[in-house]
Amino acid sequence: MAQQRRIAVTGAFGTLGAAVVRAALAAGHAVAAIDRAPVPAGLGAAHGFGGVDLADTTAAKGALDAAAAALGGLDALVNIAGTFRFETLADGSAETWDLLYRVNLRTAIAASRAALAHLPDERGRIVNIGAAAALKAGAGMGAYAASKSGVMRFTEALAEEVKTRGITVNALLPSIIDTAPNRADMPKADFSRWVRPEQLAAVILFLLSDDASAITGALIPVTGRV
Repeated sequence: MAQQRRIAVTGAFGTLGAAVVRAALAAGHAVAAIDRAPVPAGLGAAHGFGGVDLADTTAAKGALDAAAAALGGLDALVNIAGTFRFETLADGSAETWDLLYRVNLRTAIAASRAALAHLPDERGRIVNIGAAAALKAGAGMGAYAASKSGVMRFTEALAEEVKTRGITVNALLPSIIDTAPNRADMPKADFSRWVRPEQLAAVILFLLSDDASAITGALIPVTGRV
């Protein structure tokens, strides 16, 4: 039987975060669900922490310390907190770049820094969410791709920093995730080609497992058939 992990998930009340929380609970893990939004009903056995600005280092430390206290320790962090904007440079604003840096990258930095004090040597895990779209930015994708590219470089750098402790740090690079907002934005798309949140959750749980102990610093495409 797989060893139980004590897992903190950021962005836990969104579509992907909720899927990861459900999958982790179903697999017998203990979960702390952290988000900027209020704690919703239906978290099940997860410990919920809402109203947390994870880009704020003090708030992030408080949330991760509270998560570790609730779970009796912390083995893994899954950084899912993030957002998306589509706008060209000419028609957009510089503030969008600041926003996406703050929500997509700084949250992962602050949460990871706070989690490192709790993660155990040899079995600690961090999983981040990058983006396949960050490998080559298209028109209107500059701010988003730049912030997600930052997540990817951060993943690689942190993996090198903590590899002597035996802590692994990896990132998934999803394509279009099959969510209600994405379906509404692209109603004529073939949704069956997109990657489902449950598929991403399965890969995340593998990366948290003992079987994935040799994988670190990896940027893993999970793109469905896009």
